[in-house]
Amino acid sequence: MEQYRVKSGSSVSLENYNPDDTGKFSKHGDGKDSAKEETQKLIAKLDGLQERLYACRSRSLLIVLQGMDTSGKDGTIRHVMSGVNPQGCRVVSFKTPSSTELAHDFLWRVHHEAPEKGHIGIFNRSHYEDVLITRVHGWISEKTVKCRYEQINRFEELLVKNGTEILKFFLYISKKEQKERLEERICDPEKQWKWDSGDLEERKRWDDYMKAFEHVISATSTDWAPWYIVPANRKWYRNLVVADRVVDALESMKLTTPPAPKGVNFKRLKIR
Repeated sequence: MEQYRVKSGSSVSLENYNPDDTGKFSKHGDGKDSAKEETQKLIAKLDGLQERLYACRSRSLLIVLQGMDTSGKDGTIRHVMSGVNPQGCRVVSFKTPSSTELAHDFLWRVHHEAPEKGHIGIFNRSHYEDVLITRVHGWISEKTVKCRYEQINRFEELLVKNGTEILKFFLYISKKEQKERLEERICDPEKQWKWDSGDLEERKRWDDYMKAFEHVISATSTDWAPWYIVPANRKWYRNLVVADRVVDALESMKLTTPPAPKGVNFKRLKIR
């Protein structure tokens, strides 16, 4: 899965990535079933790793999810984090800034939501909206965009130097796949609540968004906070890639279970 990591300093062209890629797994039948089985093993492993993270309280993990509408940010959280204890995991969704938030720098509200030590934090959309939607709609200048790239890199470096591991995932779907998922929302009564007519307006700017994602990923995929371009047309493969990278990040921390409290003799301890 390391193949999906964008190396620092790379110039990204999404034409070089296939949103329908499924790696070594065939797209149907046994391949899909094998990938799902492997994902479940990773989720089971994630459970134990998260408990150790929570017990040690020395590190934290921040997962950033970005992608076009219907790319599967909610689905990724629901499936990959299904085995995690909610007590040690928190999901944050960044909406339109409030008047108070607009009175501060654009990272002010984001820093406040960064995960505390021992926890996993998930940003469902993130500070990157301030260099994506704002750029596509022309709400900020190109000079401001480039300045924010540098500020984001320094902000993420600060988090990493203080014990936070950062994983950033761009869930990459094709325009055709998005069309099918939007149509599914129209046809399925169980999904109609998700409908937002604004999604159609943003879809008209598809090419502009792809260019914006190329620029932001190129400028902010660093050694300390890398981007992964995740093929997301197949939901089951998307889940596998993200689960694999999350487990790898937690394993790389090499956390060990904390020792028992000093002065307690468990051999002689009796509970009456």
